[in-house]
Amino acid sequence: MIEALLKGYDLEKLAVAAIASHTALQILRAAKRYGFRTIAVARPSAAWFYKRFPFVDEVWEVDFSNFRPVAERLAEENAVLIPHGSYVEYVGWRQALEAPVPTFGVRRLIEVEADQFKKMDLLRRAGIPIPKSYKPEEVDGPVIVKLFGAKGGRGYFFAKNREELLEKLKDVEEPHIIQEYIFGVPAYYHFFASPMYGRVELFGMDVRYETNVDGRTFGLVEPTFVVVANFPLVLRESLLPTVQKYGEAFADAVREMLGEEMKGPYSLESIIKDDLSIVVFEFSGRIVAGTNVYMGVGSPYSVLYFDRPMDMGERIAHELKLARDKGRLEDVVS
Repeated sequence: MIEALLKGYDLEKLAVAAIASHTALQILRAAKRYGFRTIAVARPSAAWFYKRFPFVDEVWEVDFSNFRPVAERLAEENAVLIPHGSYVEYVGWRQALEAPVPTFGVRRLIEVEADQFKKMDLLRRAGIPIPKSYKPEEVDGPVIVKLFGAKGGRGYFFAKNREELLEKLKDVEEPHIIQEYIFGVPAYYHFFASPMYGRVELFGMDVRYETNVDGRTFGLVEPTFVVVANFPLVLRESLLPTVQKYGEAFADAVREMLGEEMKGPYSLESIIKDDLSIVVFEFSGRIVAGTNVYMGVGSPYSVLYFDRPMDMGERIAHELKLARDKGRLEDVVS
């Protein structure tokens, strides 16, 4: 379907589109700098904000409950859609999977990402260390319970033992996974898999700022994990080979599991323990909000590949322009 759509595209009028949330400002700013027409697809409540920026050519106010007509209109406008976390959450993985518009990266990862058990299976296939998963009756220590989907940590909770877990699970009706709680510090790694250069790039990293975990709550409220911001992070250099190895192993596992090459941005989310071992507890198969910390200034790691700072939005635009100019657009979309 996508190959047929691309044959009808006027590549001189190629546009870049993103849902108006998450990393849309970063994506659309960079796309405009690379000469693409830009489209922000917005909820009516947010459209006014995106109309304030000169690099956004068009702001569409849409109903996300029926996304197909929006996708068809994007295709008519020669657009490539850049997926991110709000796209996954607002549109849902089923609509995202079927949307008749070229989508940057590996679209089928949106379905995998929506299911915590499929997520862990993919990481396991990659040979990446992951936390143990439990059934309630198997729990023998601290655990974290995570809901399915891209919810920015909302609804996650901690339990110290089996008794506390069973009590808290009484109010949980949504699909969820119970994982071993790993002690250490969080670190979230940004990668870019490039068909144009034939490599996986370690492009940056961040730490999340989460409400009742990082807030000044002094033990007065239940710990929660709702993400409200991100901090930039530079890792000690001796850990970088391990991080790079995991990033490449993830790309290999995508090829094995889904039968297509990894392409575009993705993230591995980890805890680093005091013995400096790294345990990966999640992945995001598209651009993550933590890349916003480098918007306009660039990741310090980007200079290793391009000898100049570049943010992830620009990295996407750079790859898209190369693919268009080389007649290989089908290699970077799905």
